[in-house]
Amino acid sequence: MHDELMALAGRLAAAGERPPLPCPDPVNAAMIRNWTQALGDTGTWDDVAPPAMIQVWSMPGLVRRPDQKGAADGVLAMLDEAGYTGIVATNCDQVYDRCVKVGEQLSTRMRFGGVTGPKRTAMGEGYFVTWYQSWYDENDERVAEMLFRVLKFKPGARPAAAGTGGKYPLRPAIGKDTAFFWDGVNAGELRIQRCADCGTLRHPPGPMCPRCHSLNRDHVVASGRGVVHSYVVHHHPPFPGRTPPYAVAVVELEEGVRIVGNVNGCPPGEVRVGMPVRLVFERMDDELVLPQWTPADAPPPAPPAAPAATVEEPASGALRIELTPTFIISTAIATRDFMPVHHDPAQARAQGSKDIFVNILTSIGLVQRFALETVRDATPESIEVRLGAPAYAGDTLTLTGDRVDERTLRVRGAVSLGDHLTATVRFRAVRGGSTPHTPRAGSAGIEEAG
Repeated sequence: MHDELMALAGRLAAAGERPPLPCPDPVNAAMIRNWTQALGDTGTWDDVAPPAMIQVWSMPGLVRRPDQKGAADGVLAMLDEAGYTGIVATNCDQVYDRCVKVGEQLSTRMRFGGVTGPKRTAMGEGYFVTWYQSWYDENDERVAEMLFRVLKFKPGARPAAAGTGGKYPLRPAIGKDTAFFWDGVNAGELRIQRCADCGTLRHPPGPMCPRCHSLNRDHVVASGRGVVHSYVVHHHPPFPGRTPPYAVAVVELEEGVRIVGNVNGCPPGEVRVGMPVRLVFERMDDELVLPQWTPADAPPPAPPAAPAATVEEPASGALRIELTPTFIISTAIATRDFMPVHHDPAQARAQGSKDIFVNILTSIGLVQRFALETVRDATPESIEVRLGAPAYAGDTLTLTGDRVDERTLRVRGAVSLGDHLTATVRFRAVRGGSTPHTPRAGSAGIEEAG
């Protein structure tokens, strides 16, 4: 895979900048309001957007248009196929030529940077993938540019979920015929075996097609929707790792095959034959995730009741933000980032994280907020962010700064695991301000070696 990956990366880099794509929406006050409220930014932006919002205008959103292909999509897909299913942003450098105004219709251009790896990191073995993006106004004048780097890694041992109380007593028997299924579960997919010759789907997986007897097989990813074909409610005998009563169902998938799983999200007595259900992933311990089912109309689990962001601004100049689930989810949505690792705890754990975590677009926005609250009457020219330890739900992020000179502020964002970010903010103009609090020393959790 490595040689093919590097060959593809070389071709993409040689292709240069891709044709311009219009951003999905013009710069608008509603998105600015959602972004500033979610991040707690109380500044007055009038008819311009915060500079750190620049990537938001070109994010594809929940449903990506066919033409919204990223410069690194081919490389990222190849790494997924090779088992590097985890992804986390590590670097983002943005330069702002000017603030964009409400009503402007921007376009964006991307070019592929390169791939380095494999590297050993705190997250596991992975490859660093880099691309560049620029934004232009309607006169084709550049308004901003960005370097963006992510780590695609092989998820290792999963952090234990709260309340698991050790190992789940039953373990699946994983062999050559079933490994693809459990790899899919760990990647947040429900994979169904398919005959590579006649196309027949089958589950449970097996070595031979029951229709044409072919030994060739591949798989498809199921939609995750189905109906209860039959079920039982288990009361007795006691079963280790489960508290009765609970419903165990045979679910008929939209694809036509049937699969067994527990029905969660409703009392066992409400389960009915023919009830529409959807797929959920349940973490059983620090290594095992199981595909389970919940009523199709059941709402996602509600986060613990808490304010979106509890913010303290002590006299020292530090900015402290309580990372509630509501804060992490609302800021991810406000930045139009719909990757499940920022919204869905089971998906985040399946990809090697212990919980949902702050996305890098939020981190950049918080750096800008802290910088402009620290250095008054300033205009950001650039922000460079390097991510370290993940900022998980339930933690506290504390931002502090060190004024290097009139136009430069270094920012540190610390969580309980260490430095979540280190950043450098450069200002185009400064007409006042005060010296911020000097940060403590710390270390990052993700490093790119070499």
